[in-house]
Amino acid sequence: MKYRPQDISALVCRKAMMSVSGKTADVKLEKYKEVCSKFKPVFRHFFTEKFVEPQEWFNKRQSYTRSVAVSSIIGYVLGLGDRHVQNILINCNTAEIVHIDLGVAFEQGRCLPTPETVPFRLTRDIVDGMGLCGVEGVFRRCCERTMQVMRSSYDAITTIVEVLLYDPLHDWALSPTKARTLQRNVDATLDCSLSSTLSTYSTRADVQSDANNTNKLAERVLLRLQEKLQGTEEGSVLSVRGQVNMLIQQASDPMRLCQLFAGWQPYL
Repeated sequence: MKYRPQDISALVCRKAMMSVSGKTADVKLEKYKEVCSKFKPVFRHFFTEKFVEPQEWFNKRQSYTRSVAVSSIIGYVLGLGDRHVQNILINCNTAEIVHIDLGVAFEQGRCLPTPETVPFRLTRDIVDGMGLCGVEGVFRRCCERTMQVMRSSYDAITTIVEVLLYDPLHDWALSPTKARTLQRNVDATLDCSLSSTLSTYSTRADVQSDANNTNKLAERVLLRLQEKLQGTEEGSVLSVRGQVNMLIQQASDPMRLCQLFAGWQPYL
């Protein structure tokens, strides 16, 4: 409201998206476009206000862009979800973003009552902070470099995740109760802590009684992670550049964004 007082508020935007939560994708898309036309991104002003020296402004914006790229690709590979605005912070000294509440991982966001449809958060305000080039240039190059590093670390990453196959505890897996509670709490307060939510609803039923039994869910998680590191997307094997391009397109696709849970605030 400070920079665009004529715009509608975030609360009005959220209520507008909630009003079409049970509608078809086309209706949601029209409402999303309407909201976006009345609520413009302003995150670039953070850098002009916080870093007044031109060289510092440029360096901090570069740091921000690189941190978004790295965290986006790592988050995609690990299937990190629940990336609403309260779970992504920014370091006011370095301008690097900091992710918190990492409880919804390994694509468990797809199991929520309103499934998550994007690989990572790349909404308009996120891109607005990158400057005129947006996702081109620094962001895209850093995404490609990060994906290359992840692919080259295939053995190390898959070995670490494979521990889940034999770990008798699998609290990382969302039960239907946890999933419903998570989005309900976000919608009610927009200030939820996923870790506390998960711990509140964690029960002994979440503990595997027989440690020798293979965790079938973890097997699927490991298989999907291996596919990501090999560039296998929707049945096709992509190059690093092709895979990154596909992910950027998916993350910024209005049709995907409009179908997200209203508390995720995809218009921000």
